[in-house]
Amino acid sequence: MHDFIAIGDVTTDDFIRLEDVRFQIRETENGSELAMPFREKLPFVESTLIHGVGNAPNAAVSAAILGLKSALVANVGDDAVGLETIKTLQEKGVDTQFISVDKGKKTNYSYMLWVKEDRTILRRHEDFVYSLPNLNAKWIYFSSINIKAEEFRNNLTNYLEQNPEVKFAFQPGTNEIKLGAKNLERLFRRTDIYFSNVEEAGRILGIETLGIKELLKRMHEIGPKIVVITDGPRGAYAYDGTKTLFITPYPDPKPPVERTGAGDAFSSTVAVALALGNDLATALKWGAVNSMSVVQYVGAQAGLLTKEKIEEYLSKSPAGFEVKEI
Repeated sequence: MHDFIAIGDVTTDDFIRLEDVRFQIRETENGSELAMPFREKLPFVESTLIHGVGNAPNAAVSAAILGLKSALVANVGDDAVGLETIKTLQEKGVDTQFISVDKGKKTNYSYMLWVKEDRTILRRHEDFVYSLPNLNAKWIYFSSINIKAEEFRNNLTNYLEQNPEVKFAFQPGTNEIKLGAKNLERLFRRTDIYFSNVEEAGRILGIETLGIKELLKRMHEIGPKIVVITDGPRGAYAYDGTKTLFITPYPDPKPPVERTGAGDAFSSTVAVALALGNDLATALKWGAVNSMSVVQYVGAQAGLLTKEKIEEYLSKSPAGFEVKEI
């Protein structure tokens, strides 16, 4: 029996830090764009290689650090990157018995063009053959697999429907967001707690002009017992069908180094805190602290905190950091 099993794609992130003045962030009507000269040799400051990351792996590592018996269901290729991925996750306390090594495939890989505290991601995802292993878990955390893996998602949904005692946390990845509420109707109905940001929730519903209270209500109506929606530096909201909670961000002790994984840290930590028996308000506080810590480091996992360290931060919470009902 595992306390916590995360399911989803795993990748290697190669951070390339760019500081030359010829790399520019431009604001356009379609959003921010990274601009750079073409046909030139441009310098970079440094590169940092991080194995075993992604929404689900980040959650599995977070759970392990917080003291749960944690495992990951994922696929890697039979290459050196895949072997290093498994080794790295094992070193971080994650059970890797459910990671499949696909012969002739390459492990997912991303180049992170890192400018200031943010990044643009260049990614290559392999078409793996997904299969659901025999699971025995108190909590399942699902996020982000190949859009073609319809059979796998159906098998996971069947497992969850047949095992109602298993708690299910759902953090839709890019492909699940594309599929939307209609295509994942059964999965949403089985969800105990859902996580996304404001924009992602709007895209899932196909309505991107709702206020936060209506957005929470509409998401709850499609199935999740608890809906948690983050709103960047403005904080996060949670709705259980009766009351709406709002939490402010935990103030950064210094300017963020790099923001990758802040959302994963928040979502997974809230789920883990609930798995450990905490109430929702306390779980939101834990998530805010871990999210604050992650952005002080490069990558999604280096800043993840132990339970003792989170409680230490909470014991000296600054004025204004609170959960309130709205």
